Amino acid sequence: MALSDYIIYSDISADIPADYAAEKDIRFIPMSYTLGDEERVCSSIEPDDILKKFYDGQRGGDLTHTTQISPFKYVEVFEPLMKEGKSVLYISLSSGLSNTYNSSLIAADELNEKYPEARLICVDSLGATGGMGALLEMAVKNRERGMSIEENAKYLEENRLRIYHWFMVEDLMYLKRGGRIPATTAIVGSALNIKPLLKVERDGTLLTFAKKRGAKAAMNELLELYKTHSAGGDGERIIIIHADDIAKAEYLKAGVLAVNPQADISTVMLSPIIGAHVGPGMCAIVHIAAEGVERP
Repeated sequence: MALSDYIIYSDISADIPADYAAEKDIRFIPMSYTLGDEERVCSSIEPDDILKKFYDGQRGGDLTHTTQISPFKYVEVFEPLMKEGKSVLYISLSSGLSNTYNSSLIAADELNEKYPEARLICVDSLGATGGMGALLEMAVKNRERGMSIEENAKYLEENRLRIYHWFMVEDLMYLKRGGRIPATTAIVGSALNIKPLLKVERDGTLLTFAKKRGAKAAMNELLELYKTHSAGGDGERIIIIHADDIAKAEYLKAGVLAVNPQADISTVMLSPIIGAHVGPGMCAIVHIAAEGVERP
């Protein structure tokens, strides 16, 4: 096996353009979610019609839940590959948001001992959604440049904090259900049309750091944060994420292009894995800071 011949995996909570993932053979660990009484296994990037059904269900009052990945699931997916001598670079949802990374390490200990001719290396993204997508794109470019799996993992760990995530949530009740804000805060905030702004911290946890009255004010603040921390330059990589609210995504895209007309922007709909916890109408800007600059 060539040094750069290995498979890149993530869990399906990552948000990345589906055509790019298919072209570059990015593979995903399946995750389960429920919408009302329906249980669904999400094993690849969901098409827009399925995502719209999910968010319409939330709007109609259907409760949504997700299931974390067990060490057994990692073994089930990765063992057949490693048995054939294939190595795997796996990028997980932030350990500050889920136990999936720790579960992957348990599987890696077992499989690396059992199959010494192959390697399973797990990287904690310390990010989510489009941030994981940006890290996957880095991993693909590094593999194409000929980086070994070890070199690639080291690079990702050294550069993952260059990825900034700025979020706006439309409905506070989803944060309340997840235990991130008290019920009284959610009720009062919803009545006053308060929109919380969130970011991913350096340790990979989610922080509500500001609140704005109304969606437009919140989105303008996201754009101001992007402008303040933007690396700029031709081809600056931006991923805009939305939970079935294309109008918000288009507003953010126009605002980003006003700051940097040369930006390379992808717009993707939020996966149901994260969407279950933030609800419809959420939007985000993910961008990559300059070399040597890390998120605050």
